[in-house]
Amino acid sequence: MKRFDDLYKELLIATIENRDEEYLKSLDPFDVHQLDCLLNPKKHPVVWHTDECDCDDDERHCVKVCSFHAIHPDEEGKLQIDEEACSGCSYCIQECRSHKLTSSKDVIAVLRAIRSHNGLVYALIAPAFLGQFSKEVTPGKLRTAFKKIGFDGMLEVALFADILTLKEALEFDKNIKTEKDFQLTSCCCPVWISLIKNVYSELVPHVPPAVSPMIASGRTVKALHPDALTVFIGPCLAKKAEARDKDIADAIDYVLTFQEVQDIFNIMNIDPARMEESEKDHSSRAGRIYAHTGGVSEAVKLTLERINPNRHIKIRTLKADGVKACRELINDILAGNITANFYEGMGCEGGCVGGPRVLIPHEEGRKNVEEYGKQATYPTPIDNPYVIELLKRLGYETVESLLDESEIFSRNFTKSGDN
Repeated sequence: MKRFDDLYKELLIATIENRDEEYLKSLDPFDVHQLDCLLNPKKHPVVWHTDECDCDDDERHCVKVCSFHAIHPDEEGKLQIDEEACSGCSYCIQECRSHKLTSSKDVIAVLRAIRSHNGLVYALIAPAFLGQFSKEVTPGKLRTAFKKIGFDGMLEVALFADILTLKEALEFDKNIKTEKDFQLTSCCCPVWISLIKNVYSELVPHVPPAVSPMIASGRTVKALHPDALTVFIGPCLAKKAEARDKDIADAIDYVLTFQEVQDIFNIMNIDPARMEESEKDHSSRAGRIYAHTGGVSEAVKLTLERINPNRHIKIRTLKADGVKACRELINDILAGNITANFYEGMGCEGGCVGGPRVLIPHEEGRKNVEEYGKQATYPTPIDNPYVIELLKRLGYETVESLLDESEIFSRNFTKSGDN
């Protein structure tokens, strides 16, 4: 039986060299479960067992750290992952003393899908990408690198973060009428949303009906190009779980982490820093700073001030990062200790730049994101003509129409609580 890491690397190389079918025939004997995980990741939870756990009950830290009770032993004592309960926060993987847990690897399935797909294939890159593949890698160079892999184009999800910033600011302006009202942001973090939906469901009415920028980007691409294949790329395992939620599973076909993409670059000898520049993106500063803690709050606050500068009740923000801090923040709200009217939660310390599959320290990632935000031509989405142009292409004649129960940018959390 091959070690999982060896099986993954060998199959990845064979897939890139277009000899994967030949390689698969040579595997005898092999671990059927591990191989099926790599070839058909959507059939399995986003956390995988690479071997049977040999820890006793007291040593199973993976069970103890899961805030969602998604990992537990069955009647025979074997650990099971509850796919619907799992948020993909990665804490169980980090705490696995025997190193028998790993995150879903979709990269082989993605490469095979790119090879067989007849339509357009888009890479949708998370705002946290700045500096992940080296400081010299600009968005234009990264776009060229993705084309080397086989993608037809790359879109920055920051542009769709612009749209969701605008929607959340409009929702706040519409719904926060008294000093006692408050709103929980629904953008960005699926771990934060899973906490609210699955653990603190009584707070769901305070979550505006908005999808994440990832889902918005995938739905937009498919609205404009129905046959397109969409692949989101970011620092987060939880995005793989989010993409499978039944009420929004129409948007993203696959999710890759930065580490998975780096694996492809390494084997294909692609150095993004040496690539030619491609066209620039059109996101505002507000959309670009989503990737670090407090970025969503700041973006919505700035946009709200542009939409309604004379508003009597000003936005007062409070944020938390890390699952423990998010739970403490929510418990404070439930205890009546409401000191803000806009709450932002991020499952990872530092925000998305501190995700479990980043390639650089989150302090460096935050600095890169802030610098990229400063380079934006437009400070907020309401100032960004590309946002307005894209909305019109999608049938939104005014920004206020984002408040409608739109198919692309809205999500009904009261109906999605069961995933």
